[in-house]
Amino acid sequence: MAKWQIDQAHSTIGFEVKHMMVSKVKGQFTNYSADVEVDNLEDLTSAQIDITIDTTSINTSNEDRDNHLKSAEFFDIEQFPDIKFKSTNITKDGDDYKVSGDLTIKDVTKPAVFDVEYGGKGTNPWGVEVYGFEAETKIDREEFGLTWNAALETGGVLVGKDIKIKVELELNPAQ
Repeated sequence: MAKWQIDQAHSTIGFEVKHMMVSKVKGQFTNYSADVEVDNLEDLTSAQIDITIDTTSINTSNEDRDNHLKSAEFFDIEQFPDIKFKSTNITKDGDDYKVSGDLTIKDVTKPAVFDVEYGGKGTNPWGVEVYGFEAETKIDREEFGLTWNAALETGGVLVGKDIKIKVELELNPAQ
């Protein structure tokens, strides 16, 4: 099987969550890696995918919020510096894919299914073939031990339970 890696300059791993039940806060992780092994990236069904995300690299464009997210009340980066995803099954869904796997946040591992759209392939200016994919899933953050919240005087809570994880990847041959 051929090995592929993420081109971080052309990829994003982000998330969004409801804030005060009326708007969304978005953020991303700026440091991550992936090991992707597959014979043909145009057919992911035989791929093995391992992604590691550095939780210390969280960025929501607000330093105070980022520091709170890094604290023991959320990701507890001192004890759990990484989020990990390891694929367990990949099925074709029309032109797209369902990538099932084990998602580990803090010390909790749960199944997650990403809806993956193949974006196509191209050749970069240096003659290297690259492939693009977009993936999305939704998780309940409380199932992963991310339970901090605050009740609002008007009812509801400060932080929503559901987190959308959005991934845009450009993959290059591993070197």
